Amino acid sequence: MTRLSLGLLAALMLSTGGNALASTTTRVLDKGWQFRMTPGSRQAAQRPGQDAWLPATVPGNAQTDLLANHKIGDPFYRDNEASLQWIGLSDWDYKLQFDVDQATLARDHVELVFEGLDTFADVELNGKPLVSTDNMFRHWRVAAKSQLHAGSNILVVHLHSPIARLLPWLLKQPYALPGEFDSAFGDEPKGKQTSNYVRKANYQYGWDWGPRYVTIGIWQPIKLESWDTLRLDDFHIAQPHVDADKAQLTAEVQLQTDKGGAAKVNLSWTAPDGTRGQTSQDVTLKAGDNALSLPVSIAHPQRWWPAGYGAQNMYRFRVEIATGDTIQASANRDAGLRSVELRRDKDAWGRSFAFVINDVPIFAKGANLIPFDSFPERVTHARMEQILTSTRDANMNMLRMWGGGYYQSDDFYAMADRLGIMIWQDFMFGGAIPPYDEAFRKNTQIEATEQVLRLRNHPSIVLWCGNNEVQTGWEAWPDRETFRQSISADERAKVEQGMKELFDHTLRGVAHRLAPDVPYWASSPSTDFDGPANVLTDGDYHYWDVWSGSKPIENYLETTPRFQSEYGLQSFPVMPTIESFTLPQDRSPNSPVMRAHQKFANGNGNDRALLYIRARYGEPKDFASFVYLSQIMQAEGIELAAEHLRASRPQSMGSLYWQLNDVWPGPSWSSIDYFGRWKALQYHARRFYAPVSVVPIRRNGTTEVWVVSDRTSAFVAQVRTRVYDMDGKLLRQASKSLDVAALSSTPLDKLTDAQLLHGADPKRTVVSFEVLEGDKPMARHLLYFGLAKDLTLPADPGLTAQWLEGGKLLRVTTKHLARGIWIDVGDPDARLSDNAFDLLPGEHVDIQVDSQASADELRRNLHLTSLVDAVTRPGKENSP
Repeated sequence: MTRLSLGLLAALMLSTGGNALASTTTRVLDKGWQFRMTPGSRQAAQRPGQDAWLPATVPGNAQTDLLANHKIGDPFYRDNEASLQWIGLSDWDYKLQFDVDQATLARDHVELVFEGLDTFADVELNGKPLVSTDNMFRHWRVAAKSQLHAGSNILVVHLHSPIARLLPWLLKQPYALPGEFDSAFGDEPKGKQTSNYVRKANYQYGWDWGPRYVTIGIWQPIKLESWDTLRLDDFHIAQPHVDADKAQLTAEVQLQTDKGGAAKVNLSWTAPDGTRGQTSQDVTLKAGDNALSLPVSIAHPQRWWPAGYGAQNMYRFRVEIATGDTIQASANRDAGLRSVELRRDKDAWGRSFAFVINDVPIFAKGANLIPFDSFPERVTHARMEQILTSTRDANMNMLRMWGGGYYQSDDFYAMADRLGIMIWQDFMFGGAIPPYDEAFRKNTQIEATEQVLRLRNHPSIVLWCGNNEVQTGWEAWPDRETFRQSISADERAKVEQGMKELFDHTLRGVAHRLAPDVPYWASSPSTDFDGPANVLTDGDYHYWDVWSGSKPIENYLETTPRFQSEYGLQSFPVMPTIESFTLPQDRSPNSPVMRAHQKFANGNGNDRALLYIRARYGEPKDFASFVYLSQIMQAEGIELAAEHLRASRPQSMGSLYWQLNDVWPGPSWSSIDYFGRWKALQYHARRFYAPVSVVPIRRNGTTEVWVVSDRTSAFVAQVRTRVYDMDGKLLRQASKSLDVAALSSTPLDKLTDAQLLHGADPKRTVVSFEVLEGDKPMARHLLYFGLAKDLTLPADPGLTAQWLEGGKLLRVTTKHLARGIWIDVGDPDARLSDNAFDLLPGEHVDIQVDSQASADELRRNLHLTSLVDAVTRPGKENSP
């Protein structure tokens, strides 16, 4: 087995679109698999018939294979989760019969490449042991020629339940390390979590937004590779220095050869504009591993930029290894040339935390990304593309790849490259305290080495981060404090030193050695081990006093960190998504099924949502109104926080709300639900993350107004302020010219309520702040004098709708002020150009509608909702 144990050739070709190497033949073993529960096990005895061989899909897992064979119900339907936990407690066998011809066996090397086994596996080939695995995130390359024979061969993968394997051992230990979320199903005792001790996706053990499905299977492809003489293991374009004048690069090539001798390395490249360049170097190869490097200089490089700052330029590089006149191996590599800096300068607020790309400070606008599904193998290219395109369409430029999931596919990062979405890449630690033994650390080091080698060519990756919340949890969470007090000082020191060794040295060392052009950050939130984690004056910050701490949404305004990498509010998905996993009797906030899908606070999160809805809007009329109001509450709350952070630039240089997406259908912090349907927050994000924004923030009877610009050049803005009553009467207006600096938040005004109202009734008055460049409107924001429940909103705003252009355009008009307009066209997968917005009296807005439904269906099913439609008026009965 090679040290890097990576199916690098196949992965390289797939990720770069390159041609297969002439000296290597790759065969994907993905057809004809069978699976069964391991006979003789305790679970097999309890479930007769499960040990019969059934068809299997590879890549896949036992849960999805049982579903495909109609042996279980939909894991996401109603409360099926509880009845399916036996699958993750069982051992499973996967078997493939495949033929190998004599020509393959005549090659010098024949290897089996396992790109991902989940997780504890013993592999047999023709009845003989081949390899044992213990890490979901690693690749395994094994010499197989001596165990293969011409004709039929049998490959068997014995997979072991990680819980069943580890729990008996853990129960004998003097203590269990603090984990994340205890099982709700009794398969592990409280406080005895096995997930800390295995390199497997943490979220599959259950999280506060997703179910507990401990998957077991072959989750990545298995390949048979054969080659002679030479194999190209890796091809990387290192970027020691890139600026507008010159890119100083190094082409790095890793080869494995059977014999030494003279060779020539030819490197060529094609720029985004089609211009070409080339260089070559004579080398002497030695038998075994060879590390080759070629310096490259490109004048005036066409650089890669994040979305909103320039083009996502990508170069195509090609390397060829030749001996004499024969090309022995070749590969292609796409690379975006850019410089990345994590700027941490001392300033008036402490120490900055700002991403600087190509010498331009970027305010990071985005969200946290969790896995796309509880079952990773079900994620398609189209599904990833829809989520990433939605990210760009909402004016985001960054996603944080949260550490409790798994490293995404090459396809994902290539999409991020093309779309200009910067990726904050966590290593896969979700918050549990890791073991400090050397074997665990070495296993993780190999994992990190393989993943950094695989991903380091993607320009979208701008940060390697050691973990999610390990340090801040250790320092500040009550269960960690209890644990610290329960062990000896010596043992406590070993745990702490183990964390520092892993995150400050091991993972940092891998990142600095293999990808030195991208910064490393030890933990999120942290100060990179320069002091305590989660402080306002240094590093990144997770803020959960709002929602988790039940503090009012206005408390977002009291916190101004250097970079806010987590904060959030929950909401429900749209009703069609809820209907996909419920029966009518389930559709109330605290029904057993709805509580089963609410993972926050053991099902009590729906009461938390009601707390915030009632505080701001009043009592929901019914369950559908509760769902609608949860989305409006989430959208307006996160908008307040994000705009505060943007207005605080440069004190704050990042807003990543929790969370973008879902792993299953249900209530969560997401702005896009499991089926890819935009919630109100996603529409709001497109507005509050717009390149130019006007931000009025009212506190204690005074409104401060800023104009925020992500533009890289200054411009002159006209800011128009208009005061209306809610029936449309213009009470007052003013206009002011403002020089808006590049990459800035520029203060405009500080106005008291009295200055804005001039005696008008605050409960019936609205202020419109609008930014124009010349005659072109750039941004608008409406300001109200109080919470929605305290305003005298028109009882009937007079909303009307007109279909135009054969059902492709919808014109919505209101007679009076309308708040929180939600357009439902009957097709939950229709994409609207805007939704979840307010309209001033007499205004109309034209909405583009992209739907597979017919024009007649759209007309028939159209429904408009505004805030006054969803809350109970005094004296009326209600029940959400």
